[in-house]
Amino acid sequence: MPIFSRFLSIDCPARLEVAADGRYPAFRVAFSADGEIPFPQVILRASGRETLINGDSILSSEEGSGRWHYQATVPAGSASGDRLDLQIEGCQRAEIQQAGGGDWIKTFAQVRLERAGAEAASDLQQGSGAKAGDEPGGARSGHTAPAEGAGSAEGAAQAGGEQRSASARIQPAQSNGAEVKIYFGIHKHMHQPYYNTTDPDAWDGEKDEIFGSRGGNYTDFVPAAVRQYIDGGLAHAGLSTSWSGTLIEQLERCAELGRCGGRFGGWNRPLREMADAKTALGNPRIAFSAFGFYHPLMPLIPHRDIVRNIQRHRDLIQRVFGAEASRVLFPPETAFHVRMIPALVEAGVEAVIYDSIHRFRACKGYPYAGMEEGMLPPNPADQVNPPVDDWLQLHNIWAASKISPSLLRPEYVGYEDAEGQLHKLIAIPAERYIGNEDARGGFGALQYPDVLGQLYQQIVDTGRFDPEHPPFFLLHSDGDNHGGGADSYYHHNTGQLVEWLQRDPRFELTTAEDYLQRFPPDPAQVAHIEPGSWAGADNGDPQFMKWFSRYDQPYSPDLNSWAVLTAFQDLVHTLEDSVPEHPSLPEAIRLLLTAETSCYWYWTGQTVWDQQVTDAANLGHSRLEGEIDALLAAGRDRRGPTIFPPWIVPENPGGKRWGQGCLLDAPREAVVHSFVADCSGLKRVELILRSDAGEQRLPMHDHGPYPTQTGAVLIAHYVTVQLPVGAGDIRYFIEAEDQRGNVTRGSLERIFLA
Repeated sequence: MPIFSRFLSIDCPARLEVAADGRYPAFRVAFSADGEIPFPQVILRASGRETLINGDSILSSEEGSGRWHYQATVPAGSASGDRLDLQIEGCQRAEIQQAGGGDWIKTFAQVRLERAGAEAASDLQQGSGAKAGDEPGGARSGHTAPAEGAGSAEGAAQAGGEQRSASARIQPAQSNGAEVKIYFGIHKHMHQPYYNTTDPDAWDGEKDEIFGSRGGNYTDFVPAAVRQYIDGGLAHAGLSTSWSGTLIEQLERCAELGRCGGRFGGWNRPLREMADAKTALGNPRIAFSAFGFYHPLMPLIPHRDIVRNIQRHRDLIQRVFGAEASRVLFPPETAFHVRMIPALVEAGVEAVIYDSIHRFRACKGYPYAGMEEGMLPPNPADQVNPPVDDWLQLHNIWAASKISPSLLRPEYVGYEDAEGQLHKLIAIPAERYIGNEDARGGFGALQYPDVLGQLYQQIVDTGRFDPEHPPFFLLHSDGDNHGGGADSYYHHNTGQLVEWLQRDPRFELTTAEDYLQRFPPDPAQVAHIEPGSWAGADNGDPQFMKWFSRYDQPYSPDLNSWAVLTAFQDLVHTLEDSVPEHPSLPEAIRLLLTAETSCYWYWTGQTVWDQQVTDAANLGHSRLEGEIDALLAAGRDRRGPTIFPPWIVPENPGGKRWGQGCLLDAPREAVVHSFVADCSGLKRVELILRSDAGEQRLPMHDHGPYPTQTGAVLIAHYVTVQLPVGAGDIRYFIEAEDQRGNVTRGSLERIFLA
């Protein structure tokens, strides 16, 4: 039975009438293909979130002519924007986990949303020349013409093929006295956490399967891709990759004990051998990125633990791969906050990778896309960078908001602390939407010539090319999950990427190190970046709410874990500052750093994860309790309280907050929340607020220990304070004093109070 090679037609509503609150009815999507689709799928994107429809939810039938018909029902839902985005796709392989980008064929459609009673704007579906007719339930069906041309999946592939075949004749455009060129890099992230914080050697059949299914990812896939760069004559091409220490240590035990059927004996040999390969400028072709050993969420852990994570990881990379770790940091979860900068600089980091949307949103005049963006509007306190005029809406990939090609380049970013000192380092953007598409399988899943060509044309059209600081961004994804981690990504699809780059001089694959050596950013130009993480963490909002699940409920497993962790940090750091050579400290520090692993918050609601931090803290307390008691009795506590980075509710006071399928006006009254812990007990906790009116001290209300439900023996105090309404653009920090007079100042934060 022949496998399909193209879509023949798409049938979906041109528009839907929706209720005033944005609720739209269920509707039908039908499509046909020239053969059987082993894995058909419809992706609905609305309000920054995806709904996948596949498997038994898609009905199929065959015509005698070999034409196949498929039908899916999109469930009712809600959206705040004026459209629903549909991606109709099919994989030519039934083994979806083994499929790569070249195995997917896809097309796109939009359904316009019109509020009930509004005048219909058009009867034509975008990309279709057919009339629309009425259907029950407020849906109006727009039957497309046969799926041909550049608007269809086959047409897009044909257009890309024509572009590739003709690319040898493409001449780069000229702008500002130089040839316009876009530089980009590729980053692959490898990680497995410890599945038991108190026993790093815990293992069972599930772990054996998880690791065993990633044999190539953890051995020779990355070197195979880099070999193609070298053989293809790409002088500056390489691949950066981040490996957590917890993954590496487990792979070493797999090799030592013969786990996974002996698959990982000598697992690091191909990587060690390729580690010596150099670019034209003498930089490594494989850049083992600086990273946090235990995969912590760096914006929410103390300065010293950030430094220790990076330094431990650097030592491990040297030992295991025989290579020096890069001075470019890939932060776990791509989570970045400018308050990290002092610790990163101390750890020897020269540049940090961040998710590009957080630079875009930090511009004045940013074109916020509404709920489709998946985040609330930027807080005005973060929008301090000059406006730009080259906003671009990407097509033929999912892009919920506009991007600015001129901002896709490394630049210095800064953080001013409570004492007024400016700290800065280089920040490198990882482009959110193009990276997401690349994660689906690389060349083929992402039509590089088309999508990157849109950036190129926008740069030419707007005259925003700077030959001294040309565009450079990374496409990052997990390197060990399907799509971006498939065999085909590193082999066949990388080969296609190399062939395209050989023919198209407008684009160049390069390492970050080579780019920065050729085009160093201007240290006198310092920008601001909004906090946040990658799109997969509930869209990576500025307050990292993926790691604060259920924060608005009487009990939150995530808040419980942060409260426990804050108290555990205080315990360990207090002993470390007073008795640094104590024999129990190494084990306690390891337990603490393991407990900071971001995964233990990511999967909220599962006891196996919600309990992990408490288990580590309880074991650490049992090891240190006697020494801490003696230290306190002798009056030798010289360290101030431990302060957890504050969060604010509502996130945008006087702006917008989330409603049920909509955005609502947020109250102007805002409350700062935090956890504070000290072995000697707390004397006072205050919020110091700075505004145009001067400095003001606000006592914080101590609610006592957070009400744990995990049996924690250590728990921080929960403190809050209400901010003054209408204070405008302010800066603030928390100051805490313990019963022995030791004082700690927290990080300097910013918020706009409308």
